[in-house]
Amino acid sequence: MNVNSDISIDLLYEAVLCLKTKEECELFFDDLCTSLELNSISQRFLVAKMLDQKHIYNDISKATGASTATISRVNRTLNSKHSGEGYRIVLERLAEKGIITPVEDGGKQ
Repeated sequence: MNVNSDISIDLLYEAVLCLKTKEECELFFDDLCTSLELNSISQRFLVAKMLDQKHIYNDISKATGASTATISRVNRTLNSKHSGEGYRIVLERLAEKGIITPVEDGGKQ
């Protein structure tokens, strides 16, 4: 990755951190992404949530429409020693806010 890409990515992260409400996030991501891109990103995140809650691949595929290749890729990221921390941070914070059911509660929300 070149220096301009690094700067561009950092700027994107800063832009996301500037957003204060769900509505602002919706406006920004609707402007930034095509509907296909946004659906792909949200699908991967839902897959991560369901994997974290111990759902099986078949159930995840049926619920999300994700291919087993996508599910497997997200699963590898979640279970890697070198990545997956971003998913874990967000999933924990959503559970703390009561938006999703934490795994230790045994829920499959």
